Amino acid sequence: MSPSWDDIDYENRLIDINHSVVYRFMENGKSEYHVSTPKTKAGTRVIPMMEAVYQAFQDEYEAQKERGFNMAVIDGMSGFVFANRFGGVHNPGTINRAIRRIYEAHNAEEIVEAKKQKRQPIIIPHFSCHHMRHTFCTRFCENETNVKVIQAIMGHKDITTTMDIYADVTQDKKTEVINSLEKKVAIF
Repeated sequence: MSPSWDDIDYENRLIDINHSVVYRFMENGKSEYHVSTPKTKAGTRVIPMMEAVYQAFQDEYEAQKERGFNMAVIDGMSGFVFANRFGGVHNPGTINRAIRRIYEAHNAEEIVEAKKQKRQPIIIPHFSCHHMRHTFCTRFCENETNVKVIQAIMGHKDITTTMDIYADVTQDKKTEVINSLEKKVAIF
């Protein structure tokens, strides 16, 4: 997904997910960006913004007023929200490499600090943009019981995808829920 500024409804705090920008490797060995519809009909959706997302879009807009807006035109579409340092759209591989550099730098520093403090290092495991989406969905499932709402916001075509993630909540959350239930229901 790569929203355009036109897809952001600040007044109602909504994001219209109606396209995605894909990076395709072509037969000639080159790669190109293309705009396409989401993979499934369910992928086209309007989702509400959390306050932090709303603020991040506001901040990004203000920053781009200073440094310049995304100048990319892809398949006749323009006005993409996120801009790389050259004023174009981000390549997903570039974002994942940046994430990797951040956690690898942290881990290297943490190993040194842990050694100095004679403790086990707290290492950040490998993760990517897709892991962040999955983590968001897992946290969402931990805090929302309406699976159809989760499915609609996540854009899952099939409810089984949502249910698989919903069923995969953390052990800590399972324990928390049982402890909470125990306080509310007297079994004996």
